[in-house]
Amino acid sequence: MEIQTSGKPIDQLLEKVLCMNILSSDYFKELYRLKTYHEVIDEIYNQVDHVEPWMTGNCRGPSTAFCLLYKFFTMKLTVKQMHGLLKHPDSPYIRCVGFLYLRYAADPKTLWNWFEPYVKDEEEFSPGSNGRMTTMGVYVRDLLLGQYYFDTLFPRVPVPVVRQIVAHLEKMKLPSKHCGVTGDTTRGSDDTARRPPSVKASLSVSFGQRAPHRASTRDSSPVRRTMPPPSYDKNGEDDYSRKSPSNRRSQSRDLSDRDYSDRDRGRDRDRDRERDRDRDRDRERDRDMDRERDRSRDRERERDRDRRHDYERRSRESSRRDYSSREGSRYYTEGTSRRSRSRSRSRSRSRSVQTHSHPSPKRDGIKEKTSASGNLSKLRELYGDLSIQKEDAAKDRAPNRGSSGEEVIRLGGSTWK
Repeated sequence: MEIQTSGKPIDQLLEKVLCMNILSSDYFKELYRLKTYHEVIDEIYNQVDHVEPWMTGNCRGPSTAFCLLYKFFTMKLTVKQMHGLLKHPDSPYIRCVGFLYLRYAADPKTLWNWFEPYVKDEEEFSPGSNGRMTTMGVYVRDLLLGQYYFDTLFPRVPVPVVRQIVAHLEKMKLPSKHCGVTGDTTRGSDDTARRPPSVKASLSVSFGQRAPHRASTRDSSPVRRTMPPPSYDKNGEDDYSRKSPSNRRSQSRDLSDRDYSDRDRGRDRDRDRERDRDRDRDRERDRDMDRERDRSRDRERERDRDRRHDYERRSRESSRRDYSSREGSRYYTEGTSRRSRSRSRSRSRSRSVQTHSHPSPKRDGIKEKTSASGNLSKLRELYGDLSIQKEDAAKDRAPNRGSSGEEVIRLGGSTWK
């Protein structure tokens, strides 16, 4: 079961400068080899000797404790693992890393339930690099009540939750004020002032941020606090300024401060110019995208127009082909009908020619009968018509036949036999 968190990503809970320095540090990149919860605990036991967020001395960069704390953030600890951290007997710094994890990532409403068993813890250790000893209970109470932690900021706890925590502490008869073991309640403690200002200032400036404690560092510097006031002679001249090299150093510091301010103004101007250039690049990119969108729209219109022309041309060609095929079929049917009519006419003519050239037997018989009747009439004219005169004689006589039995036709008779 995972710990109930506030729901915000860790890069929004940590200060931006600290978070970016942790992610870019070589030591944090080496922690990729640690895969398990117990390996990270062993690394804390072997390497951590304070729980400040930044390295001490002239070193620049995030501390080992906070790099390992960020490693725990990436692992998303469970409730059982967190209890193992808070009750670990080997090193107080292992327990401190667990309390810091809860102070950053846990839901503010659950902080008191986690921290309550340890507000009276008497284990002594030094949370900072200055060697100042305190107890785990005081350290835990400062985590609950304080907004600032050495040179960094904690996530803000809602005011109603803070009131409930104060009421619980007063009920337990414990101090309800910040004790200062995790730094002052405001930026720029004495420990921070004694530290070289380049530790966090250079880091924050390199990331485009101004170090919040630099002004307090200059104001609360031990050199300036212990410097005697200057003495003036009768002529109003500053003998101390003429004779004291330390004052000349302070003047050089003032000049360097002015140089820093001029440099900051120059950085601001450069940042504004860069922002204007970015804005111009974005506008130019938007214009290019609009032009490209218009060109693509025009190309699409051209394609649609070409498709429409092709479709109309194909439709015209297909209609023309259909018309030509219909006309060809009509011509073909008319031609075949004409040829069939001409063939029928030629057949009728050939039949008529054949009938004229080859007369039929009936017509021959008719012709022969007409020719015989013509001959008979001629004979009648030559020999006379004896049929009337000899009609009675012919009736009485029997017909004469030849020896061969054939009928004999007598010329000049009344009838043919």
